[in-house]
Amino acid sequence: MSQPPDPAASSPATQPSAGDPPQQPFNVRTFCSETAGLLQVAPGQVEGAVKLFDDGNTIPFIARYRKEQTSGLDERQLRHIEDALEKARELANRRNSILKSIFEQGRLTAALQQQILQCRDQRSLEELYLPFRPKKRTRAAMAKERGLQPLADILLAQQPLQLQPAALLARFVNPAQGVPDEAAALHGACDILAETWADQPAHRRMAAELAARGELISSVKKGREEEGARFAGYFSFRERIASMPSHRFLAMQRGAEEGILKLQLELDEQQACRRLADSVLKDPRFAFHRQLQDTVVDCFDRLLKPAAESTVLQQLREKADAEAVAVFARNLHDLLMAAPAGQHVTIGVDPGYRTGCKLAVVDRTGRFLTSETIYPTPPREDLQHAENVLLKLIHQHHVSLIAVGNGTASRETDRFVADVLKRHNLSITHVTVSEAGASVYSASETAIAEYPDLDVTIRGAISIAHRLQDPLAELVKIDPRSIGVGQYQHDVDQTLLKKALDREVESCVNAVGVDLNTASVPLLTHVAGIGPVLARKIVAWRDEHGAFLSRRDLLKIPRLGQKAFQQAAGFLRIREGSEPLDASAVHPEQYSLVQHMARHLQLQPAGLIGNPQITSQIRPEDFISSEFGEFTVRDVLQELARPGRDPRSEFRTARFADGISEIEHLQPGMELEGIVTNVTKFGAFVDIGVHQDGLIHISQLADHFVRDPAEIVSAGQIVAVTVLEIDLNRRRIALRRRR
Repeated sequence: MSQPPDPAASSPATQPSAGDPPQQPFNVRTFCSETAGLLQVAPGQVEGAVKLFDDGNTIPFIARYRKEQTSGLDERQLRHIEDALEKARELANRRNSILKSIFEQGRLTAALQQQILQCRDQRSLEELYLPFRPKKRTRAAMAKERGLQPLADILLAQQPLQLQPAALLARFVNPAQGVPDEAAALHGACDILAETWADQPAHRRMAAELAARGELISSVKKGREEEGARFAGYFSFRERIASMPSHRFLAMQRGAEEGILKLQLELDEQQACRRLADSVLKDPRFAFHRQLQDTVVDCFDRLLKPAAESTVLQQLREKADAEAVAVFARNLHDLLMAAPAGQHVTIGVDPGYRTGCKLAVVDRTGRFLTSETIYPTPPREDLQHAENVLLKLIHQHHVSLIAVGNGTASRETDRFVADVLKRHNLSITHVTVSEAGASVYSASETAIAEYPDLDVTIRGAISIAHRLQDPLAELVKIDPRSIGVGQYQHDVDQTLLKKALDREVESCVNAVGVDLNTASVPLLTHVAGIGPVLARKIVAWRDEHGAFLSRRDLLKIPRLGQKAFQQAAGFLRIREGSEPLDASAVHPEQYSLVQHMARHLQLQPAGLIGNPQITSQIRPEDFISSEFGEFTVRDVLQELARPGRDPRSEFRTARFADGISEIEHLQPGMELEGIVTNVTKFGAFVDIGVHQDGLIHISQLADHFVRDPAEIVSAGQIVAVTVLEIDLNRRRIALRRRR
């Protein structure tokens, strides 16, 4: 193999041009073409999306109200385009920055410039820049300071020498500069050589490719066995990089970060050295050939191998992060889109042993009414008083739902509630509700602002009640990372995670729509185009002036301009306002279309709303114009037929088995009902009412091969399971999904 040209050795005389450094503007057309190929859509669709993004439009707004410009791209495709656009522009800026840096060093050649301009990924670009990047005081840098670069150039060329080796080396001996003898001169020049070879992109790619075909080995650090028992499966473990599942890598990485495990990458070092030698050693008769062979080994061991390990581990981490974030986002979506119980007077119960159970009553709209504390469980058990208090609240406020948090003492409390309802023949639905993140919310600034005079535990009970009434409206108040439906959510890239989760919340909120006259600040924050500042202004205006009568009233709010109104209006609902269409997803800019349809049928616009028999008589093609395309006309007709339709499913409840409240009560073969709490790449966790979620391994989800558990189950789903195995020592429950 011939040695690739060394870009660092380029002569300033080969500069492509003089004057200003070469720059390349971002090429939108090329980006659109390439991205369209990846998404298998037309370039014009991507171009339309890019223009809309550049004009400040949000993904929910584009997906719902600008289908003509994108020919119907959905949110998933728009997210891909937005992410790709951000990365492409960052890459373009970085290319120009690198070109400027190398140009100012006087080392930019036409060939190198072309290579940089053709780079399509960040890693390759940084590899090209590596020889020109300002370095710390490496061994090679210190050797250059001692005047050994000319000797390194001679060794690099491997041409016949004009002097004897000893005489050549003697010319570079300079004790004053830290080169006391010939051996030191040769050693320093070889350090320069090793770094030069290691900086070449082809060599770094070769080492990384071999590392990617290697194995990752984990072992327990001496003396950490007992402390790290939960990582016992990785105390002596190895697996090929190419086949390693992301969740396994994240587990090993966590063990390493906690100081329990030691990770090591094993690759074929002999092959790597052979390939490097084939690339850089030209003439076996060269006087310093043996020393160059030693330098090859040093180059790989000291420079290329650590760089390759870092690259491969970083790639593993990026892949694992992407998969874990996708799992978390999907679970969060399912949880946010869980069926709401609806507008019912509800008691939220925050269970507890020593401190008792906190009861909070909220009305049909979620407004807090009153609270009580009862003690239905030891050590302060007072069943009669607890029953009397519960019955008083039920009758006084006409309660129709009871939500019991699934934390400490939940099964005992739920059983107490069930017994009271049964004894008094009350047809009230009682449901166990996930408390995940409730404690975080209860102590948050949001909760304090909502209920400044209430105890933290009462706020928790209110939140539990709200979660049953409308999961979406309540869960948006909590940092999604605290909801607990992810896979190693605290180990992944937090910036990537936050972006993905914020998008998911925004998507769900806008898909459902928001009642402008009842929505909280956290809920309004996630409406397209609004954000936290405008959300607070909207609520403040509502508190001062009363209910909004029309969407147009939003424009009376200071700093809420036409752009924010355009993005948000279609996702905000006003019921019983001055404009009937304000209660639907029809955007104000489409009202004239509805009026045109109504005139065509000789009706008032209100006569079209919620009247599918009438709207079915309208032919979309009759109303397509330069202003309203086919996508818009069909969407408007669909919305008129079912205005303000909630896309969430119908409310259902799971029933936990009577008498099964602790893991010790379980027996293999038991058939139970439970709620899926989390879906990962290796299976699904299910709450079966015993304080410890059971795991349905991916192999137990179906009778056929399952590639991804999310294809079978989703967070919040009610499933029938069979108990396979109970490990009391490790508090683990193995389940099988019953079909």
